[in-house]
Amino acid sequence: MNITWLILAVILVIGAVIFLYLAEKKKKSEPQQPRQRQDPLKFADGSADFNARILGPGAIITYGAVDYVCRGAIQLRQGQYIWHEYLLDGGKGSEYLSVEYDEGQLKLGWWISRPDLDVTPEREVTVEGVRYRKTESGMGTFTSEGTTGLADSGEYEYWDMAEAGGNRLFSLERYGADGPLEASLGWKILPGELKVYPAPEA
Repeated sequence: MNITWLILAVILVIGAVIFLYLAEKKKKSEPQQPRQRQDPLKFADGSADFNARILGPGAIITYGAVDYVCRGAIQLRQGQYIWHEYLLDGGKGSEYLSVEYDEGQLKLGWWISRPDLDVTPEREVTVEGVRYRKTESGMGTFTSEGTTGLADSGEYEYWDMAEAGGNRLFSLERYGADGPLEASLGWKILPGELKVYPAPEA
Protein backbone atom coordinates (compact mmCIF):
# COMPACT_ATOMS: atom_id res chain seq x y z
CA MET A 1 0.00 0.00 0.00
CA ASN A 2 2.74 2.42 1.01
CA ILE A 3 4.72 1.51 -2.10
CA THR A 4 1.71 2.34 -4.33
CA TRP A 5 1.34 5.78 -2.75
CA LEU A 6 5.07 6.36 -3.06
CA ILE A 7 5.00 5.49 -6.77
CA LEU A 8 2.02 7.83 -7.31
CA ALA A 9 3.80 10.63 -5.46
CA VAL A 10 6.93 10.18 -7.59
CA ILE A 11 4.83 10.22 -10.80
CA LEU A 12 3.06 13.41 -9.69
CA VAL A 13 6.36 15.13 -8.85
CA ILE A 14 7.87 14.13 -12.20
CA GLY A 15 4.72 15.33 -13.99
CA ALA A 16 4.84 18.67 -12.17
CA VAL A 17 8.54 19.15 -13.04
CA ILE A 18 7.88 18.37 -16.71
CA PHE A 19 4.89 20.76 -16.76
CA LEU A 20 6.90 23.61 -15.21
CA TYR A 21 9.81 22.98 -17.58
CA LEU A 22 7.56 23.10 -20.66
CA ALA A 23 5.75 26.21 -19.42
CA GLU A 24 9.05 28.03 -18.82
CA LYS A 25 10.36 26.95 -22.23
CA LYS A 26 7.21 28.25 -23.92
CA LYS A 27 7.45 31.54 -22.02
CA LYS A 28 11.04 32.06 -23.15
CA SER A 29 10.18 31.26 -26.77
CA GLU A 30 7.41 33.91 -26.89
CA PRO A 31 8.57 37.42 -27.86
CA GLN A 32 8.52 39.68 -24.81
CA GLN A 33 6.87 43.07 -25.12
CA PRO A 34 9.20 45.74 -23.76
CA ARG A 35 7.69 47.51 -20.77
CA GLN A 36 7.21 51.19 -21.41
CA ARG A 37 9.13 53.28 -18.92
CA GLN A 38 7.22 56.01 -17.10
CA ASP A 39 8.24 59.59 -16.42
CA PRO A 40 9.07 59.66 -12.66
CA LEU A 41 8.25 63.39 -12.50
CA LYS A 42 5.05 63.15 -14.54
CA PHE A 43 2.90 64.94 -11.98
CA ALA A 44 5.58 66.94 -10.19
CA ASP A 45 4.44 70.11 -12.00
CA GLY A 46 0.86 69.78 -10.80
CA SER A 47 -0.34 68.61 -14.19
CA ALA A 48 -2.61 65.96 -12.64
CA ASP A 49 -5.20 68.73 -12.03
CA PHE A 50 -5.18 69.99 -15.61
CA ASN A 51 -5.97 67.05 -17.86
CA ALA A 52 -9.12 66.84 -19.97
CA ARG A 53 -10.74 64.35 -17.56
CA ILE A 54 -10.51 66.81 -14.65
CA LEU A 55 -11.26 70.00 -16.57
CA GLY A 56 -14.32 70.47 -18.74
CA PRO A 57 -17.87 71.79 -18.50
CA GLY A 58 -18.90 71.90 -14.86
CA ALA A 59 -15.40 72.16 -13.37
CA ILE A 60 -14.78 74.94 -10.84
CA ILE A 61 -11.52 76.89 -11.07
CA THR A 62 -10.51 79.30 -8.33
CA TYR A 63 -8.07 82.04 -9.33
CA GLY A 64 -7.36 85.22 -7.40
CA ALA A 65 -10.04 84.41 -4.79
CA VAL A 66 -12.70 84.22 -7.53
CA ASP A 67 -14.55 81.02 -8.42
CA TYR A 68 -15.07 80.41 -12.13
CA VAL A 69 -17.35 77.79 -13.67
CA CYS A 70 -16.13 76.10 -16.82
CA ARG A 71 -18.93 76.43 -19.41
CA GLY A 72 -17.20 74.92 -22.41
CA ALA A 73 -14.02 73.25 -23.60
CA ILE A 74 -12.19 73.38 -26.92
CA GLN A 75 -9.58 70.83 -27.93
CA LEU A 76 -7.19 72.11 -30.58
CA ARG A 77 -5.02 69.82 -32.67
CA GLN A 78 -2.17 70.51 -35.06
CA GLY A 79 -0.70 67.22 -36.26
CA GLN A 80 0.26 65.26 -33.15
CA TYR A 81 0.22 68.37 -30.95
CA ILE A 82 -2.88 68.94 -28.79
CA TRP A 83 -3.82 71.77 -26.43
CA HIS A 84 -7.01 72.95 -24.72
CA GLU A 85 -8.95 76.09 -23.93
CA TYR A 86 -11.60 76.25 -21.19
CA LEU A 87 -14.22 79.01 -21.36
CA LEU A 88 -15.10 80.39 -17.94
CA ASP A 89 -18.04 82.17 -16.35
CA GLY A 90 -17.23 84.51 -13.45
CA GLY A 91 -14.94 87.41 -12.70
CA LYS A 92 -14.94 90.04 -15.45
CA GLY A 93 -16.42 87.68 -18.03
CA SER A 94 -14.93 86.59 -21.39
CA GLU A 95 -12.07 84.84 -19.60
CA TYR A 96 -10.56 81.48 -20.46
CA LEU A 97 -7.75 79.18 -19.41
CA SER A 98 -5.34 77.60 -21.89
CA VAL A 99 -3.53 74.35 -21.08
CA GLU A 100 -0.74 72.94 -23.20
CA TYR A 101 2.35 70.77 -22.98
CA ASP A 102 5.44 71.98 -24.78
CA GLU A 103 8.32 69.50 -24.80
CA GLY A 104 6.89 67.84 -21.70
CA GLN A 105 6.42 71.11 -19.79
CA LEU A 106 2.98 72.20 -18.57
CA LYS A 107 2.12 75.73 -19.70
CA LEU A 108 -0.94 77.61 -18.43
CA GLY A 109 -2.26 80.91 -19.71
CA TRP A 110 -5.07 83.12 -18.41
CA TRP A 111 -6.83 85.05 -21.17
CA ILE A 112 -9.41 87.79 -21.62
CA SER A 113 -11.21 88.00 -24.96
CA ARG A 114 -10.97 91.47 -26.50
CA PRO A 115 -13.47 91.85 -29.35
CA ASP A 116 -12.87 95.62 -29.25
CA LEU A 117 -9.32 95.23 -30.61
CA ASP A 118 -8.90 95.52 -34.36
CA VAL A 119 -5.53 93.92 -35.03
CA THR A 120 -4.29 92.09 -38.12
CA PRO A 121 -1.64 89.35 -37.98
CA GLU A 122 1.89 90.73 -38.31
CA ARG A 123 5.31 89.64 -37.10
CA GLU A 124 5.12 92.46 -34.55
CA VAL A 125 2.17 94.43 -33.18
CA THR A 126 1.67 97.01 -30.43
CA VAL A 127 -1.45 96.67 -28.28
CA GLU A 128 -2.23 99.15 -25.50
CA GLY A 129 1.38 100.32 -25.45
CA VAL A 130 2.90 96.80 -25.25
CA ARG A 131 4.91 95.40 -28.16
CA TYR A 132 4.26 91.75 -29.00
CA ARG A 133 6.27 89.59 -31.37
CA LYS A 134 5.04 86.45 -33.10
CA THR A 135 6.16 83.23 -31.45
CA GLU A 136 4.25 80.79 -33.65
CA SER A 137 1.29 80.44 -35.97
CA GLY A 138 -0.46 77.64 -37.79
CA MET A 139 -3.62 75.81 -38.73
CA GLY A 140 -5.32 72.76 -37.32
CA THR A 141 -8.65 71.33 -36.28
CA PHE A 142 -10.82 71.73 -33.20
CA THR A 143 -13.55 69.90 -31.32
CA SER A 144 -15.76 71.49 -28.70
CA GLU A 145 -18.09 70.49 -25.88
CA GLY A 146 -20.39 72.45 -23.63
CA THR A 147 -21.21 76.09 -24.35
CA THR A 148 -18.60 77.56 -26.70
CA GLY A 149 -20.55 79.24 -29.48
CA LEU A 150 -18.72 76.99 -31.95
CA ALA A 151 -19.63 73.98 -34.04
CA ASP A 152 -18.80 70.56 -32.63
CA SER A 153 -15.73 70.43 -34.88
CA GLY A 154 -14.01 72.36 -37.63
CA GLU A 155 -10.85 74.10 -38.77
CA TYR A 156 -8.82 76.53 -36.73
CA GLU A 157 -6.10 79.12 -37.38
CA TYR A 158 -3.99 80.93 -34.80
CA TRP A 159 -1.23 83.51 -34.30
CA ASP A 160 0.50 83.50 -30.90
CA MET A 161 2.55 86.47 -29.77
CA ALA A 162 4.43 87.48 -26.61
CA GLU A 163 6.16 90.53 -25.22
CA ALA A 164 9.95 90.52 -24.93
CA GLY A 165 9.85 89.14 -21.38
CA GLY A 166 7.51 86.37 -22.47
CA ASN A 167 5.03 86.75 -19.60
CA ARG A 168 2.38 88.89 -21.32
CA LEU A 169 0.65 87.25 -24.26
CA PHE A 170 -1.44 88.21 -27.25
CA SER A 171 -3.38 85.83 -29.49
CA LEU A 172 -5.43 85.96 -32.67
CA GLU A 173 -7.69 83.03 -33.49
CA ARG A 174 -10.04 82.17 -36.34
CA TYR A 175 -12.55 79.32 -36.15
CA GLY A 176 -13.79 78.14 -39.53
CA ALA A 177 -12.50 79.18 -42.92
CA ASP A 178 -14.50 82.43 -42.98
CA GLY A 179 -14.81 83.15 -39.25
CA PRO A 180 -13.79 86.51 -37.76
CA LEU A 181 -10.42 87.08 -36.13
CA GLU A 182 -10.76 86.93 -32.35
CA ALA A 183 -8.20 88.82 -30.26
CA SER A 184 -7.23 87.96 -26.68
CA LEU A 185 -4.78 89.36 -24.15
CA GLY A 186 -3.27 87.01 -21.59
CA TRP A 187 -0.46 86.19 -19.23
CA LYS A 188 1.33 83.10 -18.01
CA ILE A 189 0.30 81.58 -14.68
CA LEU A 190 1.62 78.77 -12.50
CA PRO A 191 -0.34 75.66 -11.45
CA GLY A 192 -0.10 76.69 -7.80
CA GLU A 193 -2.10 79.85 -8.52
CA LEU A 194 -5.21 77.81 -9.32
CA LYS A 195 -7.45 75.49 -7.36
CA VAL A 196 -9.37 73.01 -9.51
CA TYR A 197 -12.53 71.14 -8.55
CA PRO A 198 -13.12 68.38 -11.13
CA ALA A 199 -15.92 68.40 -13.65
CA PRO A 200 -18.69 65.87 -12.99
CA GLU A 201 -18.33 62.51 -14.71
CA ALA A 202 -20.08 62.32 -18.08
